[in-house]
Amino acid sequence: MHIGFLVNPIAGMGGAVGLKGTDGLIEEAKSRGAQPCSGERACQTLSLLKDSGIHLLTCSGAMGEESAINAGFIDYEVVYKYFGESTSQDTENAVKEFIQKNIDIIVFCGGDGTARDILKIVGRNVPLLGIPAGVKMYSAIFAIDPVEASNILLESSTILYHDAEVIDVDEEAYRRGELVTHLFGYARVPYVPEKIQAAKSVFESQDEDRAKEEIAAFIVELIRDDTLYILGAGTTIETIAKKIGVEKTLLGVDVLKGRTLVARDANEQILLELINKESRVKIIISPIGAQGFILGRGSQQISPNVIKKVGISNMIIVATPYKLSKTPVLYVDSGDPTVNTAFGDYTQVISGYRIAQRKRIYLPKH
Repeated sequence: MHIGFLVNPIAGMGGAVGLKGTDGLIEEAKSRGAQPCSGERACQTLSLLKDSGIHLLTCSGAMGEESAINAGFIDYEVVYKYFGESTSQDTENAVKEFIQKNIDIIVFCGGDGTARDILKIVGRNVPLLGIPAGVKMYSAIFAIDPVEASNILLESSTILYHDAEVIDVDEEAYRRGELVTHLFGYARVPYVPEKIQAAKSVFESQDEDRAKEEIAAFIVELIRDDTLYILGAGTTIETIAKKIGVEKTLLGVDVLKGRTLVARDANEQILLELINKESRVKIIISPIGAQGFILGRGSQQISPNVIKKVGISNMIIVATPYKLSKTPVLYVDSGDPTVNTAFGDYTQVISGYRIAQRKRIYLPKH
């Protein structure tokens, strides 16, 4: 099997520092202390493929070669060299080289922007598979984590392919707290239910609003003045904040002490500083519609370090019954396998006023 392998070195750097994306803001991300993460996630996938007989065609340096070397991958060749900071043009040029080499599939480590750049060149002519490393990743072409990406490729001889959505997100609007998306196109993707994420869905109806109000009414009853509450993104969490009397950052992470707002749109560093001052901390989060990710998609500020300090037992998950009905299984892709598995096989999700559902958490085979 011949794989075209590409890494976007800056993908995901804006997540933990609260930028909600890195497009056009790489220097800002660096100034906030952002660290590259895509190379490490690419290395996780390649380390499980190094003895598989796969032949890798990749790019120089941080766009692929470094990950191959760090993973101990021997059977690879560099077919595209770039200089300086990599750009979307480098991605497009690399993909053109891959196509000339008649690769079987393009595997990339990045986010929705990287997917869009690749699709622009290949269309539906070459299958794609994404290793998730961006901030949002709403497209339906990503494995749920780096381990499952390797499992999919190891099973490739028996896998069928289907068309899946590549979603384009307006990052400028996203940073303003507005979710503006459109369908950029369709890619050929391995059809492996549960191992590849669905596209994000937005659920809107009167019943949904009523369910969110019931969830909010219950959560508000539980609020204690001596407790710090970290509020994740989403409309269900926003409804809880409104019930408390606080204006929520829809797509960011906010922090309350009791019913008082102490931080808006907080990044990982701010969260850690606030946690260290408190003895009681809770995290309230909601899975992404249809995708089912509790962590790892658009909430990188709630990092493994944050979760370890707060504790899994102090995480409160909320979702409406309809969202849960369209989300058969939940996923955790925090970036730290020990955190991912700490949730166990099942978790409780508050879905109404004093009502909870037990939902299964998918655990990749490592």
